Amino acid sequence: MEDSPRSGMSSPEAKLGMQVEDLWDIQEPQLSPSEKLNSCFESIPVSSFPPAPSYEVIEINSDSSLAEAVQLLSQHKILSAPVRDVEAPEDASWIDRYIGIVEFAGIAVWLLHQSEVAALGMIGGSAGTGLIAGGLGATVSAAMLGTPASAIAGTALAAAAGAGVAAAVGPAHSGPEAAATTGGSFFETLTSSEFYKNTKVRDISGSFRWAPFLALQKSNSFLTMLLLLSKYKMKSLPVVDLGEGKIDNIITQSAVVHMLVECAGLHWFESWGTKKLSELGLPIMRPNRIIKVYEDEPVLQAFKLMREKGIGGIPVVDGSGRKAIGNISIRDVQFLLTAPEIYKDYRSITARTFLTAVRNYLEEHQETSAMLSGTITCRRDNTIKEVILKLDSEKIHRIYVVDEDGNMDGVITLRDIISKLVHEPRGYFGDFFDGVLPLPQNSRV
Repeated sequence: MEDSPRSGMSSPEAKLGMQVEDLWDIQEPQLSPSEKLNSCFESIPVSSFPPAPSYEVIEINSDSSLAEAVQLLSQHKILSAPVRDVEAPEDASWIDRYIGIVEFAGIAVWLLHQSEVAALGMIGGSAGTGLIAGGLGATVSAAMLGTPASAIAGTALAAAAGAGVAAAVGPAHSGPEAAATTGGSFFETLTSSEFYKNTKVRDISGSFRWAPFLALQKSNSFLTMLLLLSKYKMKSLPVVDLGEGKIDNIITQSAVVHMLVECAGLHWFESWGTKKLSELGLPIMRPNRIIKVYEDEPVLQAFKLMREKGIGGIPVVDGSGRKAIGNISIRDVQFLLTAPEIYKDYRSITARTFLTAVRNYLEEHQETSAMLSGTITCRRDNTIKEVILKLDSEKIHRIYVVDEDGNMDGVITLRDIISKLVHEPRGYFGDFFDGVLPLPQNSRV
């Protein structure tokens, strides 16, 4: 990766990097590197961003069930997919053709909400209330038949925490009652239920739009794309073909970081990439702000925290709360929904149990996953280039910064990296996002 793409690398991403290099060379010398990059990326249309090899846009029909959506996302190893409105005519514009994007995150959020309502309903003397009457409430009841009172209490505690009734997190609040939450039988019952199989993607349309559905036109600039993927919290951006009214490409944060890897050796990249994390103000997220789950807490607590804080991953920490023993991402909810049999013998599913069970499952099926690599870390004196190479090679979305003793010193996400590549010029989007896209403080998806 140290050689310049000009000396033999011919990937589409490398060619794109050389296009940036040519633009970099003609910038006014008095401009700062940041201003130069902004100008370069403003001059390149998103149509130049290459799709991945053998790329195809995976769409999910609006009448697909949640079970079908989860299977499709898992099969193609993707986090999200655009939802096509099956009732839209063939000649519909892209605005009418697509009703949003369905994500593992959205499905997890919706299911967790239903389980909370069910658990709270049980504690209140009802098997299910509201949206889940006769549905998931019965599922939860069936899963908990014969379950000790302490387990039900644990579920209620987890549900209350998820609903905002109790916000305390830590070892003092994760004892036997909290740990003895729903075991593998719950997820086996859930995923085999008619409720799960029959609920359609369109039925949760008010829930799965965790991030607004924004699409780029081919003529939009790279700068617009990079700002949407960083400051404006988009995890992926569809690129639409206005002529055909269809999605032509989907650009993700991971794809952008891979593009940067292919640009290693070019002057514009090296002038930025050789800076140490501390020089760039990274990590942005400080140790006392990291959202985490303790190893003996219920794994559902991890997904609840991701939902509440709007983040895509969370470290699993030891009893000290300072050392990460693993990472759980929103994508990992697929293991609860597609392979619940791996937990069926567990009385409870703690974060530690979850990590162990999934790792054993992946090894048994000879599947590759970042979860098998353990906790990926870096130090503050690493360069941004070193971090980018590690994120890309490990196929992960976040890396934990540790001190000399191995204690967590911060976290860096793909979004953080992209945000250090460009900045938003004053008034760039006007008032487009006012009141449309809230930006929670310290949010890191």
